[in-house]
Amino acid sequence: MNASCDGCQGGAQLDFDFSMAFQPIYDLQAERVWGYEALVRGVNGEGAFAILSRVSPEQKYRFDQACRVKAIELASRLYPSDAELRLSINFLPNAVYDPAACLRATLLAARRNSFPLGAMMFEFTENEEIVDTGHLQNILTEYRRQGFITALDDFGAGYAGLGLLVEFQPDLIKIDMKLLRGIDRSRPRQIVVASLAAAARELGITVLAEGIETEGEFKVAHAAGINLFQGYYFARPEFERLPALSVQPVAMSAEASLLRH
Repeated sequence: MNASCDGCQGGAQLDFDFSMAFQPIYDLQAERVWGYEALVRGVNGEGAFAILSRVSPEQKYRFDQACRVKAIELASRLYPSDAELRLSINFLPNAVYDPAACLRATLLAARRNSFPLGAMMFEFTENEEIVDTGHLQNILTEYRRQGFITALDDFGAGYAGLGLLVEFQPDLIKIDMKLLRGIDRSRPRQIVVASLAAAARELGITVLAEGIETEGEFKVAHAAGINLFQGYYFARPEFERLPALSVQPVAMSAEASLLRH
């Protein structure tokens, strides 16, 4: 690839190292792990804040690039060769200068590690204010052209909410845990989440419920038509390894069957 841009050549070097933890995303309909989200950690397993707090504005681009490469390298080492698993990577839209040029390191890492492009999902969060919506649209268009899955993270908790969904239709939205916390005891939450899930279905967008911590939250989210789940109820993130599910898929499938009758 010869594409380049001034932004990709600049930016301060990183003066710290980091690694990743992985948390599973469970597909109830398929009754298996759908993929894993790569989450930033310190080299000794320190939490994300310990690393993110060290990233200066001048280091944003290089950090974004380094996260992608680290996630791909670790996942290619940890994923079973015969498993059809996705890798979910967070990215910073405001750190991307030119979509095609800024993908160079990602594509090289994928090629070097024989990691399929179609197995990668890139999440952008609405907790980061999007200063140029046209630029974000260009990013999503280029990522889809490369075969990546696109996702809107923390949906319902950030700057634009439904406005972003109207402007952009990613492949997947992750409903924020604040909307799901205690949903089994909150009729307003149930109505809002069910409405969001219904709207997403009409738009052809997959919905994932993140931050699920209890059986009650899981049951109500599934009753709203959601089949992808992530959260402590299923497994906590584990440092540089793939955690086992903390609940049995068969049991979850049985619960789902009861909800349908």
